[in-house]
Amino acid sequence: MSAQALQRKIATHESRGVTLALILLALTYLILFLGVPLYAVFYQAFSKGWALYWEALKEPDALSAVKLTVIAAAISVPANVVFGVAAAWAIAKFEFKGKSLLITLIDLPFAVSPVVSGLIYVLLFGAQGWFGPWLQAHDIKLIFAVPGIVLATIFVTFPFIARELIPLMQAQGKEEEEAAVSLGASGWQTFWRVTLPNIKWGLLYGVILCNARAMGEFGAVSVVSGHIRGLTNTMPLHVEILYNEYNFVAAFAVASLLALLALVTLGVKSLIEWQARRSGEPLHGTH
Repeated sequence: MSAQALQRKIATHESRGVTLALILLALTYLILFLGVPLYAVFYQAFSKGWALYWEALKEPDALSAVKLTVIAAAISVPANVVFGVAAAWAIAKFEFKGKSLLITLIDLPFAVSPVVSGLIYVLLFGAQGWFGPWLQAHDIKLIFAVPGIVLATIFVTFPFIARELIPLMQAQGKEEEEAAVSLGASGWQTFWRVTLPNIKWGLLYGVILCNARAMGEFGAVSVVSGHIRGLTNTMPLHVEILYNEYNFVAAFAVASLLALLALVTLGVKSLIEWQARRSGEPLHGTH
């Protein structure tokens, strides 16, 4: 008996009361911890009317925060795509010394607090850091500037794509690539015509998760940004500043934009999962 058939058989033996109780518990949890907070954000954002909401989003500092958030995501996500695909391909398809170390390093941002990772960048590239004097001598500014924000964002988001692709590639094996090479295909031809089509849904899934984290990152970016209003504040940092200034309408207006981006991300994620199931192609690995 297949695993799916066994699951269906087990499911039919559950009583209707247990099923309804589990569904009610799940719905209650979603309403309390997802629905109510989202409602509160949008309610507070529009509590003073559409005009004040729109003015809060058009304010120069808010536009600067949106622009910087988009820039950080637009640079970090493609960079992580290149790294994630390369790392997953190397780990899943080849055997080499240091493979376990590479896997451990990929997981490092999951284990290290984002605030600590930001402090590490300050220690390395700050004015009093290890490379600070050299950077100042060459008029290069990383900390409390856009490059530092981008670096911090890349660090906290680089595991997402790699971790999504590694088990998927391992589950697929390397027989198809070996067959392509034996038929005379080059490395690039093998990647574009064999490997990439097999991982496209997992890659898109990883990109969605990576982009969501990049836009919502607070801890690491907060440390390296310097909170320079209109220059180094991303959207989450701008929300914090507005809230601390008791400018609640503007704070919740920007927060509602972040929440809207999160909902769009969830929608795209669900669409990718549905399309992957429809095409019969795996989205995740079995490991």
